[in-house]
Amino acid sequence: MANQQEITQTPARTPLYQSSAALKARFTSFSGWEMPVQFTSISKEHEAVRSTAGMFDISHMGKFTLQGKHLIDQLQPLVPSDLHRLQPGEAQYTVLLNPQGGIIDDIIVYYQGEDDTGKQQAAIVVNAATTDKDKSWLLQQLDLNQVEFQDLSPEKVLIAIQGPKAVQYLQPLVKEDLQPIKAFGHLSATILDKPAFIARTGYTGEDGFEVMLDADVGVELWQKLHEAGVTPCGLGARDTLRLEAAMALYGQDIDDTTTPLEAGLSWLVHLDTKGDFLGREVLAQQKADGVEKRLIGLQMQGRNIARHGYPVLSGGEVVGEITSGTLSPTLGYPIALAYVPTQLTKVGEQLEIAIRGKTYPGVVVKRPFYRSKNRVSS
Repeated sequence: MANQQEITQTPARTPLYQSSAALKARFTSFSGWEMPVQFTSISKEHEAVRSTAGMFDISHMGKFTLQGKHLIDQLQPLVPSDLHRLQPGEAQYTVLLNPQGGIIDDIIVYYQGEDDTGKQQAAIVVNAATTDKDKSWLLQQLDLNQVEFQDLSPEKVLIAIQGPKAVQYLQPLVKEDLQPIKAFGHLSATILDKPAFIARTGYTGEDGFEVMLDADVGVELWQKLHEAGVTPCGLGARDTLRLEAAMALYGQDIDDTTTPLEAGLSWLVHLDTKGDFLGREVLAQQKADGVEKRLIGLQMQGRNIARHGYPVLSGGEVVGEITSGTLSPTLGYPIALAYVPTQLTKVGEQLEIAIRGKTYPGVVVKRPFYRSKNRVSS
């Protein structure tokens, strides 16, 4: 039984909480944080990101900085991606792996190059729910005699400005030219005459930026963007946007029991160009033998929504489970992700989903469900 302290423990609030509350946001508890789920409606906020620009408070995410003379060498064994490919100002979406090849978390590593003393510098952004776990894992795995690790999670604001007009809205507030930044590019910049970190990354499938800066400047930036006409968005729209783009949600679509090959993230696994790393043996075996299950995209053949945890059937037998599902605001029909046996993953495969005691048809489709024409190249 939980003790009284656990029962009464209140969620944490980001430095932008009061700014969101002033805009009449509806809040929800998420990964120990009190976060805005919507401001007006999920569909309106979703549409704003797809057509103009929306902004999200993502300050709850974990934010680490690392530096050391052989930092990339230290990080290489922890991920399946070859980080030596990164040039200063480039980033890699990748996954932290356990020895079984399972995904501890999906992360972005931003490589910032070497300082005047020859120390390599990088920033890592991780999921809110796994910040403490990731921090502990990294501190266990890294040689702290060679690597300086700093956790900026509590003190820095992180704002995502997403949509085809993101540059148009953000540029007037930034000293540096945003246009040349490629997808997954980043730089140290000046926003509202204060230092900031800007990356052309996001979780919506649209062009856009994620900006990290001090709390007081973050509050001012949020206000300036709102005054300029950028739509405040909550976690509800963030979820529908990322699902249309078939971006995984940690804890639902991927976790420490799924490998990147099972999750359709084989492009992160660079077996041919890097040496040993945690889980390599498992992934090499899976690549040779093929995986037994794989994450698929499903389009429902009616208006019924396949939600997380719903069983997937083939020939009357349960063969898998929905990991994420929603009614796609852009496409106008229900979409979902699910793990099923590999022999059932071909595009066009007919499956059934159990919803409240009845089964409804769904068909396997290509991912992503939606691909923006506004994305910049990497």
